[in-house]
Amino acid sequence: MAETANTIAHPDLSEGPAAAAAMALRTAHAADVAEWLNALDPARAAALLTALPLDHAVHVIEQPEFERRARLFRHLDTPTAVDIFKGMSPDQQADLARELHDADRAGLLVSLDRARRRQLEELLAYPPASAGSLMTTDYVSVPTTWTAGQTLDRIRTSGSAPRPVYAIYVVDPVDNRLVHVVSLRELVMAAPAAGVIDLGPRRRVLSVTPLTDQEDVARLLSKYNLLAVPVVDGRGRLLGTITVDDVIDAVVREQTEDVQRFGGMEALDEPYTKITLPRMIRKRAGWLCALFLGEMLTATAMQHFELQLSKALVLSLFIPLIMSSGGNSGSQATSLIVRALALREVRLRDWWRVAAREAPASLTLGTLLGLIGFVRIAVWQQLGIYDYGIHWVLVAATVAAALVGVVMFGSLAGAMLPFVLRRLGFDPASASAPFVATLVDVTGLVIYFGVAYLILRGTLL
Repeated sequence: MAETANTIAHPDLSEGPAAAAAMALRTAHAADVAEWLNALDPARAAALLTALPLDHAVHVIEQPEFERRARLFRHLDTPTAVDIFKGMSPDQQADLARELHDADRAGLLVSLDRARRRQLEELLAYPPASAGSLMTTDYVSVPTTWTAGQTLDRIRTSGSAPRPVYAIYVVDPVDNRLVHVVSLRELVMAAPAAGVIDLGPRRRVLSVTPLTDQEDVARLLSKYNLLAVPVVDGRGRLLGTITVDDVIDAVVREQTEDVQRFGGMEALDEPYTKITLPRMIRKRAGWLCALFLGEMLTATAMQHFELQLSKALVLSLFIPLIMSSGGNSGSQATSLIVRALALREVRLRDWWRVAAREAPASLTLGTLLGLIGFVRIAVWQQLGIYDYGIHWVLVAATVAAALVGVVMFGSLAGAMLPFVLRRLGFDPASASAPFVATLVDVTGLVIYFGVAYLILRGTLL
């Protein structure tokens, strides 16, 4: 089978003079260089980064693949760290500054001119996962009175911008209010004397505010197939812009955190291969202990029904079946609703609609599993594979009815738990599959033995 993508050989960068090793990196793609440096000791990686041309080093440090940037910066000499930091785009500067210790951050901020420092401090003031924390102030804006020729001259004379120019933002020359957006293609195709305000179709300007959630920004870019979206304040004044690559990086990080929480643990803030053993244990131990304590309630429930088990030992054969079915159905419902909440397909006020949909769905699914369970017991009994006793029909009916009840409870609990957590201000992803399974395990036993008492009373019980 032919290769579908070119693979780049990993050069040996761990030994030898930094200047000689850096020669192998000068013509490599910045993303590849970032991955190669990740595998090195921070001190060695810092030495190689210093040996690269400044513009290439800046490009490498801005790659989303680059890990532990703050740790590497501590191994750079002050002049090199300052030069690289100054060359970064404002949004990347803000990301790095959030990772640095206070003393290191202060040292780099001092190196900036007053206007750039104030700009960066404003970016740092926005909460994480907001549009303000993602935006960059490197964009091209022109007043409404300019022509297409003047705008192109502005782009040519501005030098090599850290960010690609996806759009030109036309603002009111008096109050900097955003009034029009022109794509680069529309600008290039226009006559030089044409007014920039007249280029392209006049339509409602799509924009976000600094406090817009990053997932809402991603949805806007996806819905309208945008490469960038402007960020405006309450008066419509242009503050910055968010490009699609930054949104993708942010969404990937958030989705990674959600997946890890679904597994019943705290989100890792470092790659799996880089996180230390003590931090890994701390991230996993809390949830694991909480789930273990929850499962202890299962043992308590079984002790409560010890008498019933001693009278009808056959019931214990189906406990794993009942518990797993409830946990699986709850995990399914939780996964669906957490994702629907994240995509804004449902909102908090729609909980009753979700419950109304889950009730018949879970009843149907429970009935299907109950029927399978009943048939399984009947077949095993008739073929002589296992003897469930003279009351095997009642045992089969107990298992079938319990499956209906447990699946319905598991589905409804799994669907409603994300709403409860969101209402309490928690991340719905915390309603992880293990948490739901633990909850349903305990209640499933109660349902199972409750149904058994009603059906088998006077016979086996």
